[in-house]
This record gives sequence, structure tokens and C-alpha cells, in this order.
Amino acid sequence: MTVKVKICGVRTPAILEAAAAAGADFVGLVFFAKSPRNLRLQEAAGLAEAARGRVATVAVMVDPDDGLIDQVAGTVRPDLLQLHGHESPERVAAIKARAKLPVIKAISVAAATDVADASAYAGIADQILFDAKATQDAALPGGNGVPFDWRVLATARPPFGLSGGLNPENIGEAVRLTGAALVDVSSGVETEPGVKDEALIKHFIQAARAAQQQAKAS
Repeated sequence: MTVKVKICGVRTPAILEAAAAAGADFVGLVFFAKSPRNLRLQEAAGLAEAARGRVATVAVMVDPDDGLIDQVAGTVRPDLLQLHGHESPERVAAIKARAKLPVIKAISVAAATDVADASAYAGIADQILFDAKATQDAALPGGNGVPFDWRVLATARPPFGLSGGLNPENIGEAVRLTGAALVDVSSGVETEPGVKDEALIKHFIQAARAAQQQAKAS
């Protein structure tokens, strides 16, 4: 199985094109006002339309209310939703039914005990994404550029996704060590918060795929 790559926090047509050309499987469109990657609905709708049929779009939200779910699902029409807050299993199930879309649920990880939290979403979320737990003073739940100890995922049930502090330099080790089915990068391919770099995106995707091929050959 080929590792899937998601470039999160895409904000411009040029970066969307760069991600698609480099072979990204998913692009993340962020709907969280505190984030430097936040998009207005019409901006996101334009990006989603340009991506359609070429690269899957993921609408990333943090504890969204029903109004935002309806607006994003109806206006942007993403391929998937990603829930990056404190959504309970019951809330995830309700959102999935309301939007009629597959759901990725992010699980914040700082220690091995956090990995067990994913079991509550079995049969509800379509994909689990293990992300680095933000510090208490962090403004954002993700996209902070800080990794966690990937060895704690030894007990995780595959397939799962990995995020948090990934970049072109460490993605090879991350893929080899965890066997993640999906890798998700945001700040690791930026020159400043919210500003993606086309060369870094290409390098990241190439490194992720090369690491998987090396793992298969060994």
C-alpha cells in the first residue's frame, strides 16, 4: 500500500497546483479563525473546485457547530472532513451523518497512553490521525511544528495517519518507524506561518515515497 500524503493548510491556487503536480493525495483546507491558514468559504470553494478529480480535499475544523458543518459541506463540497478538536465519538458520528462525508479524527498524542484514546472512535471515524499534543499555551491544536515520540505508536491499530512536526528531513524516518498509511504536513513545508513553499512540498512527497520504497526493499 502506497503511503498517502496530505498537504494541509493550502491557501492559494499556486500551492494547490504545486501539491497536485508533486503527487499529493489530499490537500487540507482549514476553517479555524485562529489559524494563519484559515480560509473564507468562497476561497475554499474555489480551491476545492480546482482540485476536484485531481486531488482530494479535506475540510479541517475544530469543534465545529452544525452551522459551520452545513456551510462547509454545502458550499465547499470537500471530499472528507477532518475534526481536530475535542469531538466525542458521539459528536463525530453526528457530524458524519449530517455532512454525509467520511471523517478523519485527529487524536492528540504526548505519551503512549494517549494512543488508546483512538479505540473509542473505532467504527465511527474513517481514519485516525495521530498528531502531536499542543502545549497548554498554544493557540492552535495542530500545525505547531512539534513532533512527538513516534515509538509510542507501536500499539496503534493500523492503518493510521501521522502528523505533527513532520518535514522533508524527518519524514523518511517517520514513515520507516511508524508504517503510517497517511502522513500529514503543514508548517513543515512553510517558510513562515501560512506560507507554503513549492520546493519543500515536492521534497516532502518525494522523501515520503522513497522511504516507503526503501522499507519494502529491506
